[in-house]
Amino acid sequence: MKIEQIYTGCLAQGAYYITSNGEAAIIDPLREIQPYLDRLERDKVQLKYIFETHFHADFVSGHVDLSKETQAPIVYGPNATCKFDCVSAKDGQEFKIGNIIIKVLHTPGHTMESTSFLLIDENGKDHALFSGDTLFIGDVGRPDLAQKAAGMTQDQLAGILFHSLRDKIMPLPDDVIVYPAHGAGSACGKNMSKETVSTIGNQKATNYALRANMTEAEFITEVTDGLLPPPAYFGMNVAMNKGGYESFESVLNNGMKAIDVKEFEAVAEETGALILDTRNNSDFSKGFIPQSVNIGINGDFAPWVGTLIADVKQPIILVTEIGLEEEAVTRLSRVGFDAIIGHLDGGFKAWEKAGFEVDSVNRISAEQFSKEFKPEDSKVIDIRKETEYSAEHIDNAYNKPLAYINDWVKDINTNEHFYLHCAGGYRSMIAASILQARGFRNFTEIEGGFGAIANTNIPKSDFVCQSKVLK
Repeated sequence: MKIEQIYTGCLAQGAYYITSNGEAAIIDPLREIQPYLDRLERDKVQLKYIFETHFHADFVSGHVDLSKETQAPIVYGPNATCKFDCVSAKDGQEFKIGNIIIKVLHTPGHTMESTSFLLIDENGKDHALFSGDTLFIGDVGRPDLAQKAAGMTQDQLAGILFHSLRDKIMPLPDDVIVYPAHGAGSACGKNMSKETVSTIGNQKATNYALRANMTEAEFITEVTDGLLPPPAYFGMNVAMNKGGYESFESVLNNGMKAIDVKEFEAVAEETGALILDTRNNSDFSKGFIPQSVNIGINGDFAPWVGTLIADVKQPIILVTEIGLEEEAVTRLSRVGFDAIIGHLDGGFKAWEKAGFEVDSVNRISAEQFSKEFKPEDSKVIDIRKETEYSAEHIDNAYNKPLAYINDWVKDINTNEHFYLHCAGGYRSMIAASILQARGFRNFTEIEGGFGAIANTNIPKSDFVCQSKVLK
């Protein structure tokens, strides 16, 4: 028996590849399936089952394409209804893979079909739990995502989750290994550890949600406290995971179409495409195609695209560094953005060389900012998360998190200059590009963000004035 966690950091997502005696199972596969097919062939094993812990909201799974290629059945837990062939397993049902067994433990609460899969080894011993979004390392799945589908409130779902954890998961032996679907950085929980593997015993000792003698009422209060609104693309990803989707190969082929620099503007205008520039924020600030939005590929690229663009059907034309076109298309497809109509042939350098119009962002160093900053007069917008802002911030800065820019942008006074920063420059350049695409030019973005500002003599505080925090 062999278990391999295939962790994708940009999505904070864990897929699992399990083999035993010539057979294999894959749990929660990513959208692009060729790496799995290559691995199966290399290991000379047959894929017997594809297990899905639930209908994922934060990414599009590869289950449909993988099943078509291998004829392996897709297995969900109880309450799962698909628009493609799938097995909605019963609670306690067992599936044999080689010399091991995967047992279905229905653990609703995050969603009503949420299921954990218990691996029983060759000796009949409970060995590992693939807990999906039911149990994370240090946290549990948020209970507010499936309210509409379940016809319940988040408190009702949290109550169901409480019993799933205590009736199905906590009674397992302490040495059972826990393999969750996500780690720190995922929007499917709020307090996940950076660790991606643990044990039942360790989680009972350290995870707040598994605290001994915890009442259901306490659990509901603590699990629902501080939940941020889910990204807008979550519902669309759920629909794709339930109903099926265009093949990844088709999406990739479209995205890899090179659009000549002379045709670029016409194509963008005819299709209504968003120009998405995936270069690093430093290069983007110095020059870019007007109306472009910058979301750098060397960061939480796909989740930010999903959060800020939201509509997965939005046509997109890519501007990337040469050689990173396929990477950009792949990562966009993982969160359901399939309407990629191509990329700029030759990248931004080709555009610049052709002599077309170029825009730039007014960016200054933290040192220059410290020279310009006037405590009583300078307006500062800090777009970090509220928790980051609360830890330390510039005195009297306004906290308007990037995730909510589509809400707070309408409140900007076009006649008032402001400074804009995040933690290191990645998020503030995203905001700057969005603001300029919408016609705002009355701001200065700070290179290096608060990380650089912290080294200046600008007054800082950890006091939170509620009027300065966007709610």
